[in-house]
Amino acid sequence: MPARSKAQQKAAGAALAAKRGDMPKRELVGASKEMEKSMTEAELRDLAATKRKGKPQHVSRD
Repeated sequence: MPARSKAQQKAAGAALAAKRGDMPKRELVGASKEMEKSMTEAELRDLAATKRKGKPQHVSRD
């Protein structure tokens, strides 16, 4: 599942880093904290690997 916005891609990257142990989990805030808890490493990798070119900064919730 590709990220829908740059913000979502960045949050997934932070959550992935914490899940891998590259950064402390206590540094996560907001969406990245929830993503780290609820998503697998593979799901986070898919979101974080999304190309950012052409993506909006934020997308409103549906």
